[in-house]
Amino acid sequence: MKKVLIAVAAIAALPATAQAQDVQAPGVYFGVEGGLNWMFNTTILGQNVSPQTGWALGGKIGYDFIGPRVEVEGLYRENTNGNFFGNRAITGRISQTSIMANFLYDFNATGAFVPYIGAGAGVGLVDSDYQMNSTVFAYQGILGVGYNFSPNLRFNLEGRYFGTTNPTVAGTYWNNNNITALAGVQIKFGSAPPPPPPPPPSVAPPSFMVFFDWDRSNLSQQALATIKQAADAFKTKGNARITATGHTDTSGPEAYNMALSLRRANAVKDALVREGVPAQAISVIGRGEQGLLVQTGDGVREPQNRRVEIVVQ
Repeated sequence: MKKVLIAVAAIAALPATAQAQDVQAPGVYFGVEGGLNWMFNTTILGQNVSPQTGWALGGKIGYDFIGPRVEVEGLYRENTNGNFFGNRAITGRISQTSIMANFLYDFNATGAFVPYIGAGAGVGLVDSDYQMNSTVFAYQGILGVGYNFSPNLRFNLEGRYFGTTNPTVAGTYWNNNNITALAGVQIKFGSAPPPPPPPPPSVAPPSFMVFFDWDRSNLSQQALATIKQAADAFKTKGNARITATGHTDTSGPEAYNMALSLRRANAVKDALVREGVPAQAISVIGRGEQGLLVQTGDGVREPQNRRVEIVVQ
């Protein structure tokens, strides 16, 4: 009996010219997908069934939280089986429709290439006797990679294991297991992404400013260059002290922003120490949403307010 091999979709090389999409925003998306389906060999009414390569087509709607995603999906699969069972619906082919609730997680969600994993559960409508009337529990595991062409357009390639509890034909159960390879496209409807941070304003030494991305405390190359200037100014003064004061914008809870401002200030301190400034010469202060450089209302993502001020005195 011919064995069915598990097929894994190869990830096609996509253009590498697009930059990382750090402007991704949460939002509702819908998508369409299609590809190939391989059913495992099974036994129906005492006959060995070796289905041929089939096809799959469907659509989905979901919400992207930038990292986690949840979606509802409908997918139709069809495989030719080469066996005949009287005038039953499964004669010559097996059709199945799945309606699934999926949970997925995107790694590197704001980058250009987005590997992801997921799982789903729902209901399957599988060929049975004289119509598609065998309703069974369905489940699946998902492994794929996406490409963020733009903040609102994404392409996916993925492989899935799809299975159901056993459908019946003439009161006899048979096993239903599948491997599916899909290509799809998603279109997202989200709020307009915030503009990129402006270049830092010039601040005359011995004061320096380091700016951060939204909800981040990691240092960019531009920030590291500014910190090196502050360390050089400290060394020039000889006997001096440095104060690193962290700030946030007004988006997010106040308590969270206070902790975030301290993380930013400590990240700057660590970088100053790597540049040769003694740790005991550095004071760290977190002010959260206090001391806005640009006055805004609550809940506003203002790039110039996400900063650490370095004062050499």
